[in-house]
Amino acid sequence: MAQRDYIPIDVDDLPEQFELDIDDVTYNFGINYNEVGDFYTVDLYDEDMEPIVLGEKMVLDHPLWNSYADKRLPLRDIVPMDESGQAKAVNSETLGKIVFLFFDDLSPEEDMRSPDYVGIGLGDDTDDDDGDEDDGD
Repeated sequence: MAQRDYIPIDVDDLPEQFELDIDDVTYNFGINYNEVGDFYTVDLYDEDMEPIVLGEKMVLDHPLWNSYADKRLPLRDIVPMDESGQAKAVNSETLGKIVFLFFDDLSPEEDMRSPDYVGIGLGDDTDDDDGDEDDGD
């Protein structure tokens, strides 16, 4: 079960276009596959189908549109990732199987992939104090 919400992509029916509301803003996405390079790209349009960013390559664990400063972009990070940590790339062998376009909005303490993950029922109040003082023996 995924920790994060993700954007479903039908990799068997590409190119694909769909509309998605993110934080009360409507976006149109286009997903494309490059057979020669074995990679995927994302086109992002506003609700009127005006292009915002075209041809953004999906790179594992790198937020989409990270190098753009455009106020029309979604505020939430959308990241192609494999929550299990097995994938090495976004390609035809991984996308839709173990790699998904996730909304990356977990804190490090909630993210099982993070070294700061504290897990369920764990947190700042965990210690080995059982009421006995260690007298050094």
